[in-house]
Amino acid sequence: MSPEIEQRIARSFEAQGLMATLGARLAWVGDGEVHIAMPNSPQVSQQHGYVHAGAVTSIVDSACGYAALSRAAPEFEVVSAEFKINLMRPAIGTHFLAVGKVQNAGRLLTVCSGEVRAFLNEGASEYKVVALMQATMVLVRA
Repeated sequence: MSPEIEQRIARSFEAQGLMATLGARLAWVGDGEVHIAMPNSPQVSQQHGYVHAGAVTSIVDSACGYAALSRAAPEFEVVSAEFKINLMRPAIGTHFLAVGKVQNAGRLLTVCSGEVRAFLNEGASEYKVVALMQATMVLVRA
């Protein structure tokens, strides 16, 4: 992974107001794979105290988008064309990690998969997958 691509993704991530609102941070950038971490907080909760599906969806959508961007030529950006998310259990935990991975990178479309992992304790290595995503990202000229 080139430092230029990592910097490009970091700059783009920092420009996203929603990620700042959610308290999310870029946790790891690799070739075709990006991780985004988000702490649990009252700002991302829904009425039953779980993390809101919109927050879960937002971090995994961004993880998939940045995974696609890691494979894109410099003259392109990416936007989501479509995604499907399966919310498999309530999002309960102290923090969450969205993992986005490129499955196939074409000329203009990149198909990604993603998952959101819920950790019950700080420093824990065990997690439960609370959501799975299948996404298509479109490359657009910057």
